[in-house]
Amino acid sequence: MLKKKDLLGLIDASAEEIYEILDTAANMKRLLKQGIKKLPHLEGCTATILFYENSTRTRTSFELAAKYMGATTVNIAAGSSSVAKGETLVDTGKTLDAQKNDFIIIRHPMGGAPHLLAKTVKAGVLNAGDGMNEHPTQALLDMLTMKENFGKIEGLKVAILGDIKHSRVAKSNLFGLKKLGAEVRMFAPETLIPRGIDKLGAKLCSSREEALDGVDVVMGLRIQLERQQAGNFPSLGEYAAYYGCGEKELSYAKPNAIIMHPGPVNRGVELTSDLIDHDRSRIEDQVLSGVAVRMAALKLLNDYRNGSK
Repeated sequence: MLKKKDLLGLIDASAEEIYEILDTAANMKRLLKQGIKKLPHLEGCTATILFYENSTRTRTSFELAAKYMGATTVNIAAGSSSVAKGETLVDTGKTLDAQKNDFIIIRHPMGGAPHLLAKTVKAGVLNAGDGMNEHPTQALLDMLTMKENFGKIEGLKVAILGDIKHSRVAKSNLFGLKKLGAEVRMFAPETLIPRGIDKLGAKLCSSREEALDGVDVVMGLRIQLERQQAGNFPSLGEYAAYYGCGEKELSYAKPNAIIMHPGPVNRGVELTSDLIDHDRSRIEDQVLSGVAVRMAALKLLNDYRNGSK
């Protein structure tokens, strides 16, 4: 059983908690593959999905996860809520708490927003991405995908290439993978490497060849085009030529290496179309893993809530 009412990040999660979520998610995924989409674990619960940023995969997978387990779901887009009238996050949380919500699933552009919310509500809070900080369920679904392919996480070599500076996915993956005994390599233009990430356990590489040499997993990260006005690199074409990954670069990895990406993918930038559609690509499988992981997280947090009453 998890030891907190919230899932806010992997930086403070134990290896045991991560494995519990992954094991539960693997069972959920097996049920989904069998076509079983009606489970009783959250009957009588209400989950509110509070997103201050746009999303397709994360929002829909959380909503489906809650519904598949019997919860009532409510979607709130910040732009059409009282937030647009100036309501604070704390006051929004108090309103949702007064309405007896069991879970609040939040995505917010400011790092630390889910942590603030969690301190002010009785509901369980799940971080669906906060600023440039963390995106724990994305990293968990990535690790589930890896574990299913290799039977383990410990000892795997994982290369992460792309916009690491602005990526909450990269940080959560780093925290989780290191705790489970994997090696995490990172490669990007210097302007897209956050200061001090090597002190958190990342192995920074000076070339694609070094990053990809003998790895089990090749993970691309989206180049956030909305931030390109900051001049982090000259052009998308030059980024693709010097930092992107195609068949040639994949050849440096192990013959059974898998290709991953949290999506959405800029085709021909982070990864070539050949790699996105490659028989070793697990990008579509990651989507199903996402529903399973979010089902597992909600179930385990609900178990904690019931056990702590």
